[in-house]
Amino acid sequence: MPKITTDVDRAVGARITTLRKAKGLSQTALGAAIGVTFQQVQKYEKGVNRVGASRLRESARVLDVPVAALFGTEESQAGDGEIFGLLTMAGAVDLLRAYEAMSPERRRALLTLLTAVEGSH
Repeated sequence: MPKITTDVDRAVGARITTLRKAKGLSQTALGAAIGVTFQQVQKYEKGVNRVGASRLRESARVLDVPVAALFGTEESQAGDGEIFGLLTMAGAVDLLRAYEAMSPERRRALLTLLTAVEGSH
């Protein structure tokens, strides 16, 4: 019987993508760290191929998260499904990196500006 990927495989792949980008890792770097090619990482991330248990554990180690975080299960942090959804938006990780680099004063000013802009719509 052929192995068919599922929605769970695609969700795991999407979480790997998000976490990899948040760590600033390329597909090549993640692949080297877990012992596969960047093409294989692409297939994992797109949900084309299933991630085996040992690769899943190694990916979690490299990404510095518990394995459960790759599944979005009850064992992972509450509300992380929504957070991962937000992080998959184009530019979200870049925006967070820029926010992290700001002083606390600039962060407050940016939040004030964004709240005012959002409130005007």
